[in-house]
Amino acid sequence: MCGLCGALGSEGDWTDRAAMPFSSARTRRAERLERVRIANLVLGQFGLELTDWQGAKYQLASRTGRAEIVDNFAQLWQAAERILRQACDPLDPALIARIERLAATD
Repeated sequence: MCGLCGALGSEGDWTDRAAMPFSSARTRRAERLERVRIANLVLGQFGLELTDWQGAKYQLASRTGRAEIVDNFAQLWQAAERILRQACDPLDPALIARIERLAATD
C-alpha cells in the first residue's frame, strides 16, 4: 500500500478524540502530542519510541531501527510486540512501579 492510501484509509479511533471538545485551551494537535509524550514514558521502558506521523498516524520505532506505522493507540501494543518479538504488558506491576519511581525523581 502506498503512503497516501495508508494515510487516508483509516477511520478515527476513540483515543484521538479531543479530551475537552468545546475547550479552546488546547488544540487537537497539542492533545495528540501530549498523548505521544505520555505513551513514550511507558514505551521507553521497552526501548521503543512513538512519534506523530503527519498528524494522521503514528510511527513506532526501536533503537535497532525496526519500525511500524500504526493508525491508533489500539494497534500500538500489537506493533510493539511484533517489533520486539516478545510480549509487552503496559499494565505489568513491575513496569508501573519503575515508571512511578522515575516520575518521583523528576
